[in-house]
Amino acid sequence: MTTYFSEPQSMYYRFGEDQDQVLKVLAERYIGANAQADFVYRVFQKSGILQNEKGLYDLNLSKRFPDARKGQVSYAAALVWGDEDRNLDVLVHCYGPVRFYFNEQLVYRSTVMDEINPNATVKLGIDIKPGWNTLLLEMKYTPAGFGCQFGSDEGKVRILNVLAPFQERQGQAGWVYSKPLSSEELLTSSADNLSGRLEDSHAEWDLLGKEENHRLEWLPDPQWSEEEQKQPTLERIYGHLPGQRVYAWTRLNNSDSSDSYIRLSGQSSGPLDIWLNGELAVQLKKAGPFEADIPAVFGRSDLLVRSECGDTAGTWAFVINASVNEKQLKLELPRRVHGASGESWLYLGPFASEDIEPDLQDLIRTDRVYKGTLTQDHSEEMGIHQTQTGRMYWRLDRPNAWIRPYYENAMLSNKWTVGSVTNYGRWDYPLGVTVYGLLQTGRYLQRPDITRYAAEHVQACTCMYEYSLWDREKYGFPAVNQQLVMLKMLDNCGSFGSAMLEAYSECQESTFLSIADRIADFMLSRLERQEDGAFYRECIGDFAENTMWADDLYMSTPFLVRYARLTGNVSALDEAARQFLLYRKYLFMPEFKIMSHVYDFKYGQATQIPWGRGNGWTLFSLSEVLEDLPAEHPERPALIAFFNELCEGYAALQGEGGLWHQVLNDSKTYQEASCTAMFAYGFARGVRFGWLAQPERYIEAAEKAWNGLTCKAIDRQGNVHGVCSGSRYAFTAEYYNKDLLTVTNDNHGIGIMMLAGTEVAKMKKHLAQHKGSSAAVTPSISS
Repeated sequence: MTTYFSEPQSMYYRFGEDQDQVLKVLAERYIGANAQADFVYRVFQKSGILQNEKGLYDLNLSKRFPDARKGQVSYAAALVWGDEDRNLDVLVHCYGPVRFYFNEQLVYRSTVMDEINPNATVKLGIDIKPGWNTLLLEMKYTPAGFGCQFGSDEGKVRILNVLAPFQERQGQAGWVYSKPLSSEELLTSSADNLSGRLEDSHAEWDLLGKEENHRLEWLPDPQWSEEEQKQPTLERIYGHLPGQRVYAWTRLNNSDSSDSYIRLSGQSSGPLDIWLNGELAVQLKKAGPFEADIPAVFGRSDLLVRSECGDTAGTWAFVINASVNEKQLKLELPRRVHGASGESWLYLGPFASEDIEPDLQDLIRTDRVYKGTLTQDHSEEMGIHQTQTGRMYWRLDRPNAWIRPYYENAMLSNKWTVGSVTNYGRWDYPLGVTVYGLLQTGRYLQRPDITRYAAEHVQACTCMYEYSLWDREKYGFPAVNQQLVMLKMLDNCGSFGSAMLEAYSECQESTFLSIADRIADFMLSRLERQEDGAFYRECIGDFAENTMWADDLYMSTPFLVRYARLTGNVSALDEAARQFLLYRKYLFMPEFKIMSHVYDFKYGQATQIPWGRGNGWTLFSLSEVLEDLPAEHPERPALIAFFNELCEGYAALQGEGGLWHQVLNDSKTYQEASCTAMFAYGFARGVRFGWLAQPERYIEAAEKAWNGLTCKAIDRQGNVHGVCSGSRYAFTAEYYNKDLLTVTNDNHGIGIMMLAGTEVAKMKKHLAQHKGSSAAVTPSISS
């Protein structure tokens, strides 16, 4: 019997069979550990190193330095913050010779095969330490190539956010890289900091120190050139665009508690409008000075300016002073933007006269992109501005510099859950079932605070959806909502998409429906299928190439059911029913009446390994489909029969303590909590909805499973133990038992614990309400 803690530490010891208390502690522990932390905004320069569609930073220096000579060397440097010790797999794809130094230690030197094979990608494991970690790439030019691609393996899941080194760039996002130098030039340029060449012994490069001490010329340049600094503010950002308008946004901080007025004064090179907290304060129809007194508001106030470019070149700018009782008020950025020290304005534009400009209430926010006249910044080759119609976002008075939101709540997670950081605001499939569990628990306990928290987690992702599409378009790979935007697998959308639709009744967020339409189109029209229509994973070049996973029933069918429920799209529900019968054909193990984890089309056979959670997803999802499937649906009798077959198979393999094994038919493997919770969930729903031919057997099994979880997997603080980490697949049970170890408070298990608890509690209440009535246990398998 697997033991994770002593008996007095268990939830059962503390609360016995009081399920309401257990659910309360589970939900409150999760919420307490995952605070509602928003995205982090940073300065990012588009002229810096961008990511490709796989999330790898593309340091193709041949394109940046076409005049580089043989033997010249460039460096790229970045910082990574670690909250705790963890391992991260990184990929290096070489264009030419590369050396990679991590925390000043040489960890990789490219071989000739790495450099000349265009398909070669090297995977390295690095150990992130708490605090700052340094990354340094040394790249040498050859006629064959110059530079490399670098990033985390599975970048949309294991996010690698790099920050600029050096004190002068503190808080800014992205790499810095140096112009190419020969060995002789390099030794001369950086003699103060190099202790010999960067060969097998590392150089003492202080990436946390001052940039000026290195004496290399680091790019992208964070400052305007001397010539550009002489230009008026708006003209150096956007160029000279007569008749077009730009918005500027700042915030006033008034600490004067008297009833005095705020005096706004200044001058403008052209027409100017100023709003304070949404109220028009100044309207200047032509160039000139202005002055206005406005009732003061204590504390911070939003100041929004619309400036129009006049006909005279070299003049587009405005100056605004704000004071109370002749004391100058401080202007500050309206959002905290790391790396923007000294800045006080954000800029948006330009808008041409024919553009429909945003409403004021839609301007003072950072979760929108706006339609207008986009400006392409100074081209090194052409030295001019170009304009085109498109979408835009807030930027700064720096070269090619925008503010950019980043998901940093679980930085560099190589697990699904990290104890010291928060999962809030992340879109991924384990969190989908977590959010669903919180929603159902909040509803069952009549706790609107819990359901509101879950709904707001979803909203944190969806409110940035349009922005995240723009972010990918502009920078190559999105900084938020990576899995939703890079929509390539059911993992990316089905689970969290289902939770999103479940949350719709709590908040009626319109963006949920448009995102759901995109997910439904992906599943129903674009997802890869076998000839018979079965979903599978094409995944060319990946370990999962040409396979079908039992997990994907959960990644697809609950979403399709909810989508059909909300939109009336019957074909989505039909598809969900159809997939179950197709998956049964490939994965069902009739001798045990359970499911193989994976069917591998490369070998034309199922693995015949019944992984616990893969089977749990199957039963869980089938119960979701049956709940919505009409009585007259042609596939309903077959699915009811399948549900009974599976329940019979699972019940026969339940352990004495109520838990199931990691590999269901192998008692030598450890007992696993998440599959146990899902079987309890499925059994309880089968009893409550009357789908089971022998309900009494499953009442006992569900109660036994729940008691086993509260005794052995949930401790009295609400921590969840014994949940298998995220899985790949194998043809042997040993992989599941030895390589897939358990993780405490893993999101694969937290939500389903709450769902199991609510369903077992509902089953008990259902039975109590029908005590003495045959309706409680009489099956209705034909309905």
